[in-house]
Amino acid sequence: MTDTVAPELPSVQTPVATGVPDYDPRLVNDDLAPLKKQTWGTYNIFAFWMSDVHSVGGYVTAGSLFALGLHSWQVLVALVVGITIVYGLCNLVAKPSQVTGVPYPVMCRSAFGVLGANIPAIIRGLIAVAWYGIQTFLASAALNVALIKLFPDLAPYAVVADYGFLGLSALGWASYLILWVLQAAVFWRGMESIRRFIDFCGPAVYVVMFILCGYLIYKAGWSGIDLNMGQRVTLTGWSAVPVMLGAIALVVSYFSGPMLNFGDFSRYGRTFAAVKRGNLLGLPVNFLVFSLLVVVTASLTIPVYGELITDPVATVARIDNTFAIVLGALTFTIATIGINIVANFISPAFDFSHVSPQRISWRMGGMIAAIGSVLITPWNLYNNPDVIHYTLETLGAFIGPLFGVLIADYYLVRKQRVAVDELFTMSRSGTYWYRGGYNPAAVATTIIGALVAVFPVLTSGRITGMYTAAQYSWFIGCGLALGCYYLLATRGPLRITTPETIESR
Repeated sequence: MTDTVAPELPSVQTPVATGVPDYDPRLVNDDLAPLKKQTWGTYNIFAFWMSDVHSVGGYVTAGSLFALGLHSWQVLVALVVGITIVYGLCNLVAKPSQVTGVPYPVMCRSAFGVLGANIPAIIRGLIAVAWYGIQTFLASAALNVALIKLFPDLAPYAVVADYGFLGLSALGWASYLILWVLQAAVFWRGMESIRRFIDFCGPAVYVVMFILCGYLIYKAGWSGIDLNMGQRVTLTGWSAVPVMLGAIALVVSYFSGPMLNFGDFSRYGRTFAAVKRGNLLGLPVNFLVFSLLVVVTASLTIPVYGELITDPVATVARIDNTFAIVLGALTFTIATIGINIVANFISPAFDFSHVSPQRISWRMGGMIAAIGSVLITPWNLYNNPDVIHYTLETLGAFIGPLFGVLIADYYLVRKQRVAVDELFTMSRSGTYWYRGGYNPAAVATTIIGALVAVFPVLTSGRITGMYTAAQYSWFIGCGLALGCYYLLATRGPLRITTPETIESR
């Protein structure tokens, strides 16, 4: 292969593109084009992460880590280390889109080619569909609690064995579809309405969480707080280290989806500094406080209700006050709608629109995701701790390589230089045309990384050592893809030529 010679690129400090360049209509629409105005500040990014963290899924995932046989302080250390890693990686993926003003799938054109970028867009879009369905299901469970409390006659319809279809009860289907419509309505109003919605959702859950925690402390007293949540500590010394590392990996896998396409939101940031501040407040600081609330609240369910309850919706359902139950359940429902829209509706909207910008608008892309979320019957993907971990590991195996390629291309190969207008041209002499619009180095790397990373997940329990390796599927895929892409893109027959390599000749 002959080298693809790139024209001189602007430096990373180049402002967001303005004006109306002659972009190819096959690569652009109003939603994919570079932003002319970036308005989000630190609080908006902070609120984004609050909506992402403060969900039933986040509560259940964090709570499940305290049942691993570790000391509570070991779990908290794992949570903090995991979320700090997420914080650093989010800053890395945020910068390209904040500087250029383009969403994640468009940014991928730099590494995969102007047509090849559809590969990561489709993969990320399909993963978002799965998460969208899971989060809608978790929110519908909270809505079920409120409906049964208000209308007790509905209780029989919540029994899957009596009134069930495809593994979900009749009431569950009704709640799922109600939330499906509500989320679509919020999404349809556009990004500004979504911004206002998430600005409200995250703080609202904190209010309810603190009230719930205060109520349980009132019932059990301060002595009822047990940071080990009544669990027997079975792992001490060095035997605890592998489990802690697995917990760290699980945290990264949980956030791997929104982390990968965080550029869809960082593109709206006024400055990269504002985005970093929002990430700091929304991830390490916010997640630590949230995790402490989770463990304190869950531990108090033991003296108050006689058993450990790690699902906040189930905890709220035990309160002997109708108003409190309805308020709590509705708040968790709204919060989960918030995370679903920001993490799993907006992403596939951009991703699917990217496949055919003139035929699929941003709104239509989101509706494709919404329809797909019903077809996958998501309640079967998140119905017990083992399935939760398997789902996260599988998704991580495919997301990791995409992250590795994007980061390697922007920071190691391109040296943080992007020709924004070249991202929107189908010219064969364009910087990101490569071979027929595809970069073979990026495509090959993604396939290799995903296959290697998913192998331990699929063979876990059947081949010695694969169960442990499966926990690190995201790291395996990401690390392998980052290294392979850098090698393939800078030397050998698939090498690409950038201004830096031209100057070094």
